[in-house]
Amino acid sequence: MKKGYRALLDEANAEIEAVSPQEAHALAQSADVVLVDIRDPRELDRDGRIEGALHAPRGMLEFWIDPESPYHKPIFASGKTFVFFCAGGLRSALATKTAQDMGLEPVKHIEGGFGAWKEAGLPIEAPKPKT
Repeated sequence: MKKGYRALLDEANAEIEAVSPQEAHALAQSADVVLVDIRDPRELDRDGRIEGALHAPRGMLEFWIDPESPYHKPIFASGKTFVFFCAGGLRSALATKTAQDMGLEPVKHIEGGFGAWKEAGLPIEAPKPKT
C-alpha cells in the first residue's frame, strides 16, 4: 500500500482546523455556521443526531460541494462556515481536508466527532425508535 489511512489522517490533521465539541456547539449558535453530519443514514437512525445539523452523506460530499456537479447543493455556496463531523472524527478529518482542497472555506471538524459531542453532554436528538 502506498499510503494507508493513518498517513492520510496525519496529512489531513496537519492542514485542517479541529474544534472541540464545546467549541462547535458555541459556533453552531451563529446563523453563519453549518454543522455537517457526514455519517451514514443508518448511524443517524441508530445513534441520533445533532439538532439542526445538515446531513451530507460522506459518499456524496464532493458532488454536493462542487457547483459544477449536477448534485450540487446551494448551501455549500452560501459563504458560511462548515463544521464537519462523523462518529469519531476520522472520516470528518478526511472530509474536511477534501472540502478545503476543493476551495470550500472556512471549514473545520469536530475532534472526536458525534461520540465526543454526546460524551460532553451536549444536546442531541434521540435515535429513531425501532419498529
